[in-house]
Amino acid sequence: MTFVESLLERVIEERSGGDASRADEVRARVMSVLGDRLASVRPGSEQAGAVRHVLIQEGMWSQYLEVGIGPDAEIFTKAQPMSAVATGSEIGIHENSQWNNPEPEIVLAVTSRAEIVGAALGNDVNLRDFEGRSALLLGKAKDNNASASIGPFIRLFDGTFGLDDVRAAELSLHVEGTDGHVLTGTSSMKRISRDPSELVAQAMGSHHQYPDGMMLYLGTLFAPTADRNVPGQGFTHQIGDIVTISSPRFGALVNTVNYSHRIAPWEFGVGALLASILHRHIGKAGASALRCLPIR
Repeated sequence: MTFVESLLERVIEERSGGDASRADEVRARVMSVLGDRLASVRPGSEQAGAVRHVLIQEGMWSQYLEVGIGPDAEIFTKAQPMSAVATGSEIGIHENSQWNNPEPEIVLAVTSRAEIVGAALGNDVNLRDFEGRSALLLGKAKDNNASASIGPFIRLFDGTFGLDDVRAAELSLHVEGTDGHVLTGTSSMKRISRDPSELVAQAMGSHHQYPDGMMLYLGTLFAPTADRNVPGQGFTHQIGDIVTISSPRFGALVNTVNYSHRIAPWEFGVGALLASILHRHIGKAGASALRCLPIR
């Protein structure tokens, strides 16, 4: 919830109960009340508190507005370590989802000491119907096999590229389906409501550690509302969609949509990594012995 436009779409998902057929009706009602009230609100400020009070009185307060303009950002685990897929790979959506979309984002590379050392493009594949039914379904809405894509590389910070370049980044999205449908969109980091460094500080510190560092998705301005097939139901993915997220200083991240259960399962966890290291250093027998050790 780091961009006002996508924040409003989350409120719409919530109030429509994840039903895409109600989105237009709910969107009109939400926008008539909220309008541009949130555009200049700094999260956690006195102004945000005043807006919160008004929205509560008008019956429009939402858990998404809480994390969008309140002092605490929404930060959650997107994917288990080493499970993100790269450019050229398939990305996954849950087979039971009827309303979903890509989310073009910048992803920060952060060390265990909370130092931001680089950035990449990312696709935070999102199931709008699951999350709209209940925010407690966020894990299923966000974290499925191959639902996190990062690439085409991590651009490390140096004398010619740094965090200010991330703050100024412009992202383009292009989705082309086997049915001939084309969706385009943009996301501008200039319109983010919380600075990337603030999001890192809220995610990692004395209150919460990442001993191996982390890749932190920063959110997106983009939320598609134009219809694809059924009038009034907006955009949703179809199997075979080719999703391209690009930016001049980051290259292009390209993935093809498939159902998560049809994509090769993610099996290379920490145990497999250690076994691979041991195999290279002490041979196959040692690696097999490690796999048999109980995990405590």
